[in-house]
Amino acid sequence: MNIKEAIKEDILNNQLPRGVPLRQVELSERYKVSRIPVRDALLSLKAEGWLSAHGKAGVMVPEFRWEEAEDLYLMRSRLECLLFEMAFDRIGETELKAARLILSELNQESLSLIQYGEMNWHFHSVLYQAANRGALHQVVEGLNEKVIRYLGFQYGPLGYRVESEQQHEELLWLIEQNDKQGALIFLQQHIEEAGKLLTEYLKSQASQ
Repeated sequence: MNIKEAIKEDILNNQLPRGVPLRQVELSERYKVSRIPVRDALLSLKAEGWLSAHGKAGVMVPEFRWEEAEDLYLMRSRLECLLFEMAFDRIGETELKAARLILSELNQESLSLIQYGEMNWHFHSVLYQAANRGALHQVVEGLNEKVIRYLGFQYGPLGYRVESEQQHEELLWLIEQNDKQGALIFLQQHIEEAGKLLTEYLKSQASQ
């Protein structure tokens, strides 16, 4: 695991403090690397939304906000379903085999949260790529990358991992049955159910 992935994993597992500046010297000691790869990793993570600005040049792990979680699932439910609708009639055996292979790997208990989040996106991505709509696909990918930051809740206290995997199986079955309308409705429910669960959880934490 490289320094960037290690920082992501620690963010997901609440091993780095939120709302305070991250010190390059301390991170360099923590991950046993020089300050240059730490600096590069922090810049990259800031660009991806994993970190936010603190002061003139510093960065910090932002607080988890229910408003952001809600925005993400609302945008995903619309744009992702649009992309899936464009892809549906072009999804063939090649895409289905690739998706099933990813599902078998997703069932491994040894996966880290980062690995699970990335593979979860890859599962959806191999289906959406059939649409051949590069710009839209890129936007949807960006939304999914931001969602990964919240997986520590969804697969920790919310215990949503098993249900999510079962829903992936159901989605593939609907595609194989050529049930386009059913698959579109199911995908929207898949995204919104997890998003609403997370949003309500974060709201309850904020009120404490």
